[in-house]
Amino acid sequence: MSIECKLWIDKAELLPYDEINRRLGRHWKGRFTMDVILGIDIGGSTTKIVGLRADGSVISMLRVRAEDQVTSLYGALGNYLTSNHLTLEDVRRVVLTGVGASFVDGDIYGLPTCKVDEFSASGTGALALSGQDSAVVVTMGTGTAFLWAEKNGTVRHLCGSGIGGGTLGGLCHKLVGMERFGQIKKLAAQGDLNQVDLTIRDITCNPAPTLDPTLTAANFGNLAEDATPADLAAGAVNLVLQAIGTMTVLACQCCSSRTVVLTGSMTTLDQVQINFENFEHLYNIHYIIPENATFATAIGAGLCSLRKKHID
Repeated sequence: MSIECKLWIDKAELLPYDEINRRLGRHWKGRFTMDVILGIDIGGSTTKIVGLRADGSVISMLRVRAEDQVTSLYGALGNYLTSNHLTLEDVRRVVLTGVGASFVDGDIYGLPTCKVDEFSASGTGALALSGQDSAVVVTMGTGTAFLWAEKNGTVRHLCGSGIGGGTLGGLCHKLVGMERFGQIKKLAAQGDLNQVDLTIRDITCNPAPTLDPTLTAANFGNLAEDATPADLAAGAVNLVLQAIGTMTVLACQCCSSRTVVLTGSMTTLDQVQINFENFEHLYNIHYIIPENATFATAIGAGLCSLRKKHID
C-alpha cells in the first residue's frame, strides 16, 4: 500500500537572526560549534522547528505543514538538517512540544529526545522574544491559550478558548470555500468590514466618550447582500481576533497585569495590528507582538531543555 505524502515548507524564516539573539540576551562569536538543540512545536496543522546553539542563541527556523502530524515532524526535521547543512551527529538533543508531541514515542532517528509541556514552552519563548520579565502570554493556534508567565520559569495556565485559527479556517471554508491560512490571509486583506460588521456609529449618534464610533458593535451585524468573498473573510478574521482580544482583557484583570505578549501564526494577519491597538486604547493594556512570534513555542521548548526544567 502506498501513501501519498504532501509537505508545504516555508523557508522564509531562515537566517539571519541577529535581532532575535540580541533579544534573547545571547552573544556568540566564532565558528558554529555543531552542538545543536532542536526545538520542535508539533501543532494541530503545522510544525515549527528551531535550532538553538548551546548558549541559547537561534540558528534558524522553519515551518512545515503536512497532512498528518507525524509526517510533518519528520518532514520538518529532514528539511531543516538539509537546509542548514547539518547531520544527525550535529544534533545534541531533540525537544518536542505541542499537541502533536503526544503521537511520538521514543527517540527520533536515534537522537536523544525529550518533551516539554506546551504551556511552559510557550511562556518561556514569549518572554525570551519580547524581553519581558512577566506578562500574560496568548498563544493563538488552532485554539487559543492564555498563560501567566514569569522570567523565573513560572508558567500558569489561566484559561483557554476554542476560538482560534481552527475557527477561522472552518468559517472561511463554509463562507468562501477556503481553509488554508495563507489563502485566507491574502483574501481578507482585500475585504471591506463596512460590508459585514455593525459599528457603534451605525446604531447611535451619541456614543459614550470612551468608545470610538468606528468600533465593532456586532460582528456580521451589518452583512450586505453584495458582500464579496473578501469582505466575508475579513469579517471572519475580525470576529476571531476580537473574541481573543476580549479574553486578553479578562486574563489581565485576573493577573493584575497590563502587558500581553501575542504569539502564534495568527499574529501575521494584517488585521492584528489595528485590532489590538484598539484594545490598547480602550483598556490601557500594552500588547507586544515579538518578531517571529510564530516560533515562540518551539524556541521556548529548546530554552526549557537547556535550563533542564519542565522536561518529561
